[in-house]
This record gives sequence, structure tokens and C-alpha cells, in this order.
Amino acid sequence: MIQLITYRLVLLFISLVLSACGVWEIVPDATLNAEKAFVTPDRSKRISETSAIEAFKEETKKVDDYLLFDGDDINIEVIGRPELSGIQRIGPDGRITLSVVGSLLVRNLSREAAGEAINKALSPYYLNIFTTVRVEHYNSNRITIIGRVENPGELLFNTPPNLLTILAQAGGMPLMRKEQVLTRCAIIRSDKILWIDLARLLTGDTSLNVLLQRNDVVYIPDSTDTSVFVLGAVYRPGVFSLTPQMSFMDALSQAGGVTKDGNFNELHLIRPGSDVNLTIDMSEILSPQKKLNVAINEGDIIYVPRHSVSKIGYILQQVNPFSTLFSISQLGALVP
Repeated sequence: MIQLITYRLVLLFISLVLSACGVWEIVPDATLNAEKAFVTPDRSKRISETSAIEAFKEETKKVDDYLLFDGDDINIEVIGRPELSGIQRIGPDGRITLSVVGSLLVRNLSREAAGEAINKALSPYYLNIFTTVRVEHYNSNRITIIGRVENPGELLFNTPPNLLTILAQAGGMPLMRKEQVLTRCAIIRSDKILWIDLARLLTGDTSLNVLLQRNDVVYIPDSTDTSVFVLGAVYRPGVFSLTPQMSFMDALSQAGGVTKDGNFNELHLIRPGSDVNLTIDMSEILSPQKKLNVAINEGDIIYVPRHSVSKIGYILQQVNPFSTLFSISQLGALVP
């Protein structure tokens, strides 16, 4: 009888400590049909297919001659007519201004075509007109580079550059910073986007060194731009960088995996943006017919609770962290 009273007093003492300190874990409830909010990662989408890369290359080859554009400085020389000659900057409307004639549209014309357009415009007023046009400054021939480079911004060029040239002109990539994982870059051209595998490009795969065009945008994402959180009974809980097509197991492994105290049967993947909580059983995720190794999104939280036996041991450590006097076996021995 005394042993039973002692046992109950111990349990009462533990419950009082829990209510005072709040050390018991609050495990979130799973959301009904939560699996509908998650998809299996498709790692093939990390980079573009070879056919898409070749299409970009063919599109660049179609531009045989430089086309004048807004902001370019052009030198107009009308033979024998110095008053009509000189340097002009093409305006934002794509036009230049000529004496007598007025404004003339030269946007997207080659140098030869622009010379012919000027000849035609002046011919009603002058006889035997012949005009040459050359580009003094290629101010419109620019490519924009953004993301993880030392010098993001607009880069000017005289002849179409390739991807490696643009990366070099941008100051190189800060690969020495350990928190950055640079795996790919995007080339954005009008309504199309091409993803290039940077690792392959930088290790000598010249087929990925795509020739660029005016107004292309090169974007180098950084995995530190987005984060996921792995908390609870894992070896290295914390904030981790989201990489392209990261899966649940990828994120969990970065945190060192589940500790021996973790509940392998009840792992939680919480997506705050969608208000869903998916409960995952490790035995099911390792089964080949299951598809629980879902893709991770920015801001996702992986939470690994402790299993019930470990909870009790954890609580007792909070009661007296310097002593292992209490244990589950000892508590059991108190029962008559």
C-alpha cells in the first residue's frame, strides 16, 4: 500500500512539474487528406532538356547582323554633305532626327538598312545621296545578370557573348561562401526560360555555354534565398537551405536524421502557407510503393516528436538533470 502511494506521489510530482515548466511536447494533429497538398519531387526539372538548349542556340544563330536599337550611338556619314553627317543617339522611340527630313525610324534595322532608309528619306531634297552608318557605342546591346554574382546589373557587349563570358564579366560567383549552394542558372529570353546545370558548365561541358542575345536575363539563384526548418528529435535541428526539388528525406538527412528518442512512426511535415500537417511514418516512406517522400517548399517545417517512452525519460531529466535516480524500470518496480 505504501509503495502504491509513493508511486502515485511520484506521478503527481511529475505532472506538477510539467504544468509549471511546460516541458511536455505538444504534438500537432494531422490534417485530414493532407497528402493532397504535397507532390513527389521531379528531379528532372532541375535543368532544361537538351532539346530546349539546342532551340536557344538555333534562335541565336538566326541573328546574322547587328540590329540598331534604342540608346545606340550611331555615326551617320552622308558623303559630301557634312551638314547632314554626325553622331546621333537613337531615342527611346527608336528614331533619329535628320535635317530637312525630321524624325526617321531606324529601330531594328541593320547598319546597311539604316543607311538605305536615310538615302531614301533625303533623296527628294538632294541628288546622288549615299550614306554609311556605323555604331559608335552599343548602348542597347545589354544583358542583365541578377542573383549570386559579385556585380549584378546590366552588362554591355559589342558581339554576342556566351554564358561563361557574362559570368566572368559579372565578377565571378562567390563559391567560397559555405552557405551558398550554386547548382544552376536561368537564362530568361522574352517568355522562355532555360535552366543550365552550372556544375557541368564549370567543369568543362561546353555544350551548355549558350550564346546570349540582347535583353537576355541571366539569373543565378542561391539556395540560401529560401529556407526549411527541421525541428524536434533530430541530431542537428535548425534552418536549412532549400535546394531545387528538395524532398522530405533530403531535408531530414541534412538535419542528421531522427535520434533514438524520435518517434519514427509519427513525423510531421507542416506547410504553414497551406495550413496543412502531413503525418509520415518512416516505415511507409521506405516502402517502394509509397510516395511520401514529397517535395519541400519554402517555409516548410519538419517536426519529429519524441516517442512516449522517451518523453517520460526527458521529463525526468528536466526534474533533476544531474541525476538518473528515476527511470522507467524503477517506476515500474514501485508497483506492488
